[in-house]
Amino acid sequence: MKKALITGITGQDGSYLTELLLEKGYYVYGIVRRSSSMNRWRIDHLVKDENIYGNSLFLDYADLSDDASLRRIFSKVNPDEVYHLAGQSHVALSFEIPELTTHEISNATVKLLEICRDQALPPKIYLAGSSEIFGHAQESIQAEDTQYSPTSPYGVCKEFCVQMGKVYRSGYGMHVSNGILYNHESPRRGENFVTQKIVRGAASIAQGKAEFLELGNLEIERDWGYAPDFVRGMWKMLQQEQAGDYILATGKTHKLSDLLQLSFEYFGLNHRKHVRVNPKFVRPNEPAYLCGDSSKAQKILGWKPSVTFEQIIKGMCEAAEKSIQRGKL
Repeated sequence: MKKALITGITGQDGSYLTELLLEKGYYVYGIVRRSSSMNRWRIDHLVKDENIYGNSLFLDYADLSDDASLRRIFSKVNPDEVYHLAGQSHVALSFEIPELTTHEISNATVKLLEICRDQALPPKIYLAGSSEIFGHAQESIQAEDTQYSPTSPYGVCKEFCVQMGKVYRSGYGMHVSNGILYNHESPRRGENFVTQKIVRGAASIAQGKAEFLELGNLEIERDWGYAPDFVRGMWKMLQQEQAGDYILATGKTHKLSDLLQLSFEYFGLNHRKHVRVNPKFVRPNEPAYLCGDSSKAQKILGWKPSVTFEQIIKGMCEAAEKSIQRGKL
């Protein structure tokens, strides 16, 4: 049985990846921070299952800034595969906390790569890249060889990680794959991301708990996919004999206003009556359009998206509706 180590296991992608790997018979080890608040709701169903937790799923306390604790975990686990998903993940917030963003994304990635390099048998490594590395791209559809042009501290840090992954792959012969992922959503998306903010905002307005939803630029266009599809792509990257860089995307874009319309219509509302533009939510230097070409992943990995944009938003709305019924929204 293979052993996989996941950073960011409690996040959206980490939780879906954990389920996928367990289904495939892996031993899964997750790195979690010790804190006073236990925000692990995405994997609670796995942790509470005594047939899984302690048998095929294990959690270890560590922090990506703490070299000693990370090295102890690597020494204990000796993982075959490492999926590095942790780090500050909010683009807009990176403008407010650029130093912390750099520390949690760039510095932590180098630390992890160095620890992996020091292993007697270095594991295969997946690094989580982002479409934000393309920023104001010249090409209308971006491929792996599109020039990087990040426009946010987050995007700059992600480009650094992608480039460092290439350095460790070519310089040390390590199996490091970069997943350049476009926006991917699900009911497990964090509340601070605009998709979930819109869905939950519409649900709250439908319940009479709010009257308006404030947002930034409604005209941005993004390539939105389904998170479980994307973690399947992550796994496929590490099953290849040769490491590489892969874009995971649907190749189709939608405006934020399309997302608004679908979400509000689900709850029987007209979004034009309830949405206000607030300049404070407009990101500095925000890319207007990002769309990915995943033909390389489709050809080499046999990967393709399976869920449409409309199905994704409907699923998120259904989850929000159930949360309301349980009194958790």
